[in-house]
Amino acid sequence: MRRGAGAQCAPTSVNKGPHNSYCGLVRALVLGVAVACPHAAWAALTEADFLDEMPVVLSVSRLSQPVNEAPAAVTVIDQDMIRASGFRDIPDLLRLVPGFSVAYTRDNTWAIGYHGMADAFSRRFQVLVDGRSIYSAAYGAVSWGELPLSVDDIDRIEVVRGPNAATYGANAFLAVINIITKDPSQTLGSFASVQYGEQGMSGVTLRHGGEQGDLRYRLTLSAQTRDRFETDTLDGTTPVKLYEETQTYFVNGRADYRVSATDEISTQFGLSVGDWQAGHSVNADEPTGQNVSAQYAQFKYRRVNSPDDEWMVQAYFSRNNFEAPNQAEICFDTVEAEPAVCPGGAPSPPRYVATGQMLEAGIDWLQTRFNLEFQRNQRLAPDWRMVWGAEVRHETAESLRYLNSNETFDGTLARAYANFEWRARPSLLVQGGAMLEHHYFTGTDLSPRLALNYTLADGHTLRLNLSEAYRSPTFFEQKGNLTYYTTAGMEVVQLFAPSNPLRPERILSREIGYVGQYPVLRLQLDAKLFHDTIYDYINSDGEPARFDNRDDFTVRGGDLQLNWQPVPELRLSAQYARAFIEADASIDKDLTRSAPRNNFSLLARYDLGRGWEASGGVYRSSRMKWLSEGDITQAYTRWDVRLARRWKWQGREVEAAVTGQNLGEDYEEFRDTNIFKRRVYGSLSLAW
Repeated sequence: MRRGAGAQCAPTSVNKGPHNSYCGLVRALVLGVAVACPHAAWAALTEADFLDEMPVVLSVSRLSQPVNEAPAAVTVIDQDMIRASGFRDIPDLLRLVPGFSVAYTRDNTWAIGYHGMADAFSRRFQVLVDGRSIYSAAYGAVSWGELPLSVDDIDRIEVVRGPNAATYGANAFLAVINIITKDPSQTLGSFASVQYGEQGMSGVTLRHGGEQGDLRYRLTLSAQTRDRFETDTLDGTTPVKLYEETQTYFVNGRADYRVSATDEISTQFGLSVGDWQAGHSVNADEPTGQNVSAQYAQFKYRRVNSPDDEWMVQAYFSRNNFEAPNQAEICFDTVEAEPAVCPGGAPSPPRYVATGQMLEAGIDWLQTRFNLEFQRNQRLAPDWRMVWGAEVRHETAESLRYLNSNETFDGTLARAYANFEWRARPSLLVQGGAMLEHHYFTGTDLSPRLALNYTLADGHTLRLNLSEAYRSPTFFEQKGNLTYYTTAGMEVVQLFAPSNPLRPERILSREIGYVGQYPVLRLQLDAKLFHDTIYDYINSDGEPARFDNRDDFTVRGGDLQLNWQPVPELRLSAQYARAFIEADASIDKDLTRSAPRNNFSLLARYDLGRGWEASGGVYRSSRMKWLSEGDITQAYTRWDVRLARRWKWQGREVEAAVTGQNLGEDYEEFRDTNIFKRRVYGSLSLAW
């Protein structure tokens, strides 16, 4: 991790006077502890051990900054946290971010919310992998399950907690999740990892990385199997079978070539295929199988003239295909939506009508994206830095079921952005920026941001942030047309109809933040209070349902994030959030209940010595209502434990681990029929 400014004791033109006294105090405390406890582990600590520096992030303004100088709150999930958590699915890692609600829904989707507004589609987040957006323009979901990326290949995840449209444009509405993969130089040699455990959990990952002259590369192959919940459960008093077992296979690769001392070319590709089960036994009309595939190719050219002067050109293409054919025969009696009894005794759902004929209903989506971007980073003067750029994106969506057409719907958006950083005084950093964007549905919008970072004392920074962001409607929200027909082609019922022209959702966010270092306590603290107002909230209602813009509402509360290392062997990461939504029931009757009043997580890691490491996670959420098709889920506390050992064997680095998840009471996720029970899995990895 790069070191940030403001954490060094060497005097500079910025850090004089009080800073020297501060460092002198630290030296005195270190010496005092060493004298008082000569045989304790702390006696071996140095001044540097007490002055852990702030992580450096890239995702907030596209400028390299320590977190205390970033214009918005940001959480960094590093490799050590990923490994200690025991999580093997990327969405689970967001449980380590204050304010995030995470749940597996069913039908192989994940629900994620930040301070509420949590539904099955994660429509209000911008999710990036190495600068490539994986947000779906078709229906707004993030297709986590088909993402061709292994947890073992992630270097870190930077989560910007709050609107960031000034940097990433539409859909960076509530947060930005930027997944940064390992550089090929970090993955030289071969690596193999296997996992096997309860609840259908198994996986294998193989990776090889190498270098030849100025070329560095890596190639990863993986196969993963999951079965999330108990197959047999109850819907009230009705026995239900949930079909959730998935098998997903993917391959991805990356190659970086240094053309010269200043120029580098980077290419990436990935593809995945999945054979997934879905649905449940109550609704015979729902597809019970899903076939998914995803492909992408990415190219980046980067020139670094100096540490403060570089530019890059990036282009990528992605394609996602989802098919869920339904071979179930549905029988209907009349066109009056009255259910009949099909041969064999199975009742037909009354929302379909086929007048005595058999009807097959399937699900399909095909979406593509082509993106071209230019970015330039410059130091304009000793106290001024700036990043600016432009981007053009073309997106398409096809769905016979959800758009009621064989037509390919498409649109092109264009954007230009600029962010600057001005050190007005040694203790005052002024930052601002804006994104000008033209969207194919909503026209032109401007998303500005202004932030002030004031150093109260060395290691203690106060941040004021005012920003505005937009979320453009998806193809389904604007043009969705879900209509059922008889096998003879007669229209029976329309569940969703195309919407009148929608305005983008808009959020005005006000934030007061504090980032503090307490070297003597070996503690870092990040806290914020926020007050957000959301305008033109997009929601559906009526028969047939149409999406429409609703009135405004407010979300307010606070986040707290703490990293503490009381002794060298122990590291603690704790997160807490509290949020309140104030909204009229006419906007969405469930909206105010979608934010858990209290959200807490704790990850502890302890080095036992001789290669042994123990870690544990506690995840607590208050009662909440998941939007869209979710239920009210009761408050729960989840306890996870991991025990691992590392050693060397015949020149190979080996790690064996056992992970227990939810070792306490069963709890509900998203739906009251989704019961998450205790489960254990083991893992073994070798690197050579």
